[in-house]
Amino acid sequence: MLDRPVWAALSTRHLALSVGGALARRYATDVNLFASACDDTAAALTALAELVPPGERVFLLQVPDIVVPCGLVTLKAAKGVQMIATRRMAAAMADEEIVALTDADAPEMLALAKLTEPGPFLARTHTMGAFRGIRVDGRLAAMAGERFRFPGYTEVSGVCTHPDFRGRGFARRLSAAVAARIESRGEHPFLHAWSSNRPAISLYESLGFEIRAEVDVKVLERIGRNERALHGAPA
Repeated sequence: MLDRPVWAALSTRHLALSVGGALARRYATDVNLFASACDDTAAALTALAELVPPGERVFLLQVPDIVVPCGLVTLKAAKGVQMIATRRMAAAMADEEIVALTDADAPEMLALAKLTEPGPFLARTHTMGAFRGIRVDGRLAAMAGERFRFPGYTEVSGVCTHPDFRGRGFARRLSAAVAARIESRGEHPFLHAWSSNRPAISLYESLGFEIRAEVDVKVLERIGRNERALHGAPA
């Protein structure tokens, strides 16, 4: 399941937040931009392509190299790493400055994510799991939460700090606190980082995460009728 974490989440714990069927699913358009096929068979890839209307795009993330379905084109491609916790972080749950974020905090969470770009974050991304934050003089200074969830595992994600409050260790404390709460449920915390982001990887390694695998990441978009001719695809 860790090799295809998006599919693992969409087909289990996040089924209610998704659309699609047995071969491919994507998150509802106000929840997230991620999508996945169950495997790389022609039928599954066709089903995935059918979930992307003209003008829309989806993010794919998995350990196996991504096969681009016919009808979609790659807008962006990059490599990341998948990291999994190897030591417990229970002590982080005692951090009294860290507060639970709720639906009432959603506008501030969205604004912070748009400013800092920790990854796709939409109006209902916060419903994917529990989020925690740190406030300074009433302002949401930093946050972290849960994204992909499937039996036995939950991803730490959405880690970001407002530029006005960087350098105070908020990202480290929040990442540890979210991971600790995942552990308290008997699940294994894991996360993803860009391969090029050595500072983030070093931070997570210092918390006890280790690199499990490299992941392939692509942003795909539906080809319009005019673009089909340019790409040599049948109209």
